[in-house]
Amino acid sequence: MSAWKQKRFWRQAAAVPEDSGFAVQLDGRAIRTPAKAALVLPSRQMADAIAAEWDAQEDVVNPLSMPVTRSANAAIDKVAPQRAEVAGMLAAYGDSDLLCYRADSPQGLVERQRAAWDPPLDWAAVTLGARLEPRVGVMHIPQSPAALAALSARVNGMTPFQLAAFHDLVSLSGSLVLGFAAALDWRDTDDIWNRSRVDERWQQEKWGVDADEAALTEVRKAAFVHAKRFYEMC
Repeated sequence: MSAWKQKRFWRQAAAVPEDSGFAVQLDGRAIRTPAKAALVLPSRQMADAIAAEWDAQEDVVNPLSMPVTRSANAAIDKVAPQRAEVAGMLAAYGDSDLLCYRADSPQGLVERQRAAWDPPLDWAAVTLGARLEPRVGVMHIPQSPAALAALSARVNGMTPFQLAAFHDLVSLSGSLVLGFAAALDWRDTDDIWNRSRVDERWQQEKWGVDADEAALTEVRKAAFVHAKRFYEMC
């Protein structure tokens, strides 16, 4: 038996002001999240984007074509009820940040990592007040408690909507520093994404490109770009 699919029943979607933000209405009826919470959004830009996604639906609603709606639902239904836990999980990336674990050979990879990863670490030291130190090898060596505390304070200061976007910026790149770099416009999104792929590109140059892995990488990059866009809407 095929799964039930929601059909379009409305003529127009519109963003409207609310006392605490913005809502999206379908023919005057406010949208709610899958958990039946009010879909109250932090910016007009986000509300307009969600209204556009609903207006673009045809006969059958396709949630996969509605990334802003899905991210907003996640912020309200999943992140907000466990905000402290999500923030703590993301802050923990700082103690094992991708940018800090370096190869000892071959020299070409060592130099490529240094060129790609030292600049964002230097930026974080100045802008975020957190100096994370590189290590050679994969053995965990704790970072400075003061640096981790500075990063944690910034993560914990984010709203649920920002955390929903920041979660993907960090988890997809493997780096808390690169997540902040994307969120705070240190470089353009493509540049930051490419810095997270140094090891993978080195392996591709050596062993060739696997078509399935390349396709998955493109999906992950698209999600990273969306997360950056969603963060900006917050």
